[in-house]
Amino acid sequence: MPHRSESETGRGCLACELAAGTAPLPGGAIHRTAHWVVEHCIGPLGLGTVVVKPVRHVVHVAELSPDESAEIGPLLRLVSEAVTSVMRPEQVYVCLWSHAEGVAGHIHFVVQPALARDMAEHDACGPALQSAMFAAGRLPDAAEVERVCGLLRAALR
Repeated sequence: MPHRSESETGRGCLACELAAGTAPLPGGAIHRTAHWVVEHCIGPLGLGTVVVKPVRHVVHVAELSPDESAEIGPLLRLVSEAVTSVMRPEQVYVCLWSHAEGVAGHIHFVVQPALARDMAEHDACGPALQSAMFAAGRLPDAAEVERVCGLLRAALR
């Protein structure tokens, strides 16, 4: 059997640590299903941006189980609806991320409210907006993250 790296097994995986509660996560878990967890993004993609990721360590969409696959479409629609109702964006971006420093990692769908003020501030939209937000590196205020997570939790009930 070939050797599996730590990132392939979940050891040392920040996404797994966040889901398990062993790494700090402002706002905590927002929503859980049998196979997926929703958390506020810990990166600089703005207030109200959430991550939808499998509970178990999965590196490739092709590795999703039939049950995980059956849940993800309806869950992404539900989470997008909650982000829309709470944040009132111009659009909600949904995209798959799975790399850290060029290495495939725990897959996660980013559900990001594209707010007019963010697009104006960065003079960008779509992938260019995300790149500009990463370059700026500004993290949302932890107290605001907590507040928005409460609102999202309520919207997902």
